[in-house]
Amino acid sequence: MAVTIKHFVNTYREDLAWYFKGGRYYNDEALKVRQSLKGTGAITVNYPEEKLPVPERFRFVPFLVSDDPAPGQQWGHDWCTSCGICAKVCPPQCIWIKRGTLPNGRPKPEPEEFYIDIDICMNCGFCAEYCPFDAIKMDHDYELASYDRTSAHIHDKERLSKPLSYWQSIAPERARMEAEVRDAEKAAKEKKKAERGR
Repeated sequence: MAVTIKHFVNTYREDLAWYFKGGRYYNDEALKVRQSLKGTGAITVNYPEEKLPVPERFRFVPFLVSDDPAPGQQWGHDWCTSCGICAKVCPPQCIWIKRGTLPNGRPKPEPEEFYIDIDICMNCGFCAEYCPFDAIKMDHDYELASYDRTSAHIHDKERLSKPLSYWQSIAPERARMEAEVRDAEKAAKEKKKAERGR
């Protein structure tokens, strides 16, 4: 009985400690302590009012990266060249791409249409891993439940496209490392081109 009473008291001790600091629940500061090794007592997360932060390498459904739009424009330049590698490596085959065409009928290096069925997507990240242009990334938005599968669960190009600044905000360290690699590759190409011109 004494052990039970001890556990009961310990469960609410932290609630009392946080009472004058904004409460123990619905409080971001208290949530960090509650979810750390210092957390004691009840550690339940009251989702959806409270949400645990996701790690930078967390992955959910893919999205397409584009340049940040210029002032006055809605969309920036797509990084995707519609090469189709993401669709080929996708294990459940949930990606459909329609390549754009130039006025002369030749292929245009950007998608005219791009669809991902998020009910079939298994969030493996192969599409993002194999993309040679860093044009597809894994999102952190996991709240996608809906009653309407047809309109809400098949993401089109408009819904998939997000600016580079969004990727930098959800995965700052990875975005920085990728930018360094791209810059190094670009510098190497320019150096090689300059050497050929001599």
